[in-house]
Amino acid sequence: MTTDDKGEKKERVLHTRVSPSLDEELRERANKLGVSVSNLVRNVLLNAFEMVEDIVSDTGRVAKAAKGDRVSVADVVADAGSIARPIGWRELVLNVNAICESCNSILARGTTAAMAIFRKDGPDTFLCPSCLAALSEAKDES
Repeated sequence: MTTDDKGEKKERVLHTRVSPSLDEELRERANKLGVSVSNLVRNVLLNAFEMVEDIVSDTGRVAKAAKGDRVSVADVVADAGSIARPIGWRELVLNVNAICESCNSILARGTTAAMAIFRKDGPDTFLCPSCLAALSEAKDES
């Protein structure tokens, strides 16, 4: 991003070629969502980078699990640390369905879980009660 004389950030314009069918699909989806094609493409690009980081992180955990290695809460926190490191966990009753970041347990709406607290915006990260207890036990062992 560049700045003008007043120090305000100016957005850059990115030009790209797309097929007529992709152009039509982008316009239809943007219309259904009530946003401009430009905003739709911008949001897709921003989310794509986060998704790739998540896939890379998850692939490492899947490989460990496939070898029979246990994935620890420390591994999950270390993986999350590349994006944003939680400063703590807050126990709560879920109002949405979620997945435990450590053991991939399904956390149903209405059940107790712990949510990561970040200093700045970070991804929604949850732990099941067992993994939260394991994190506390790991602290006691060190």
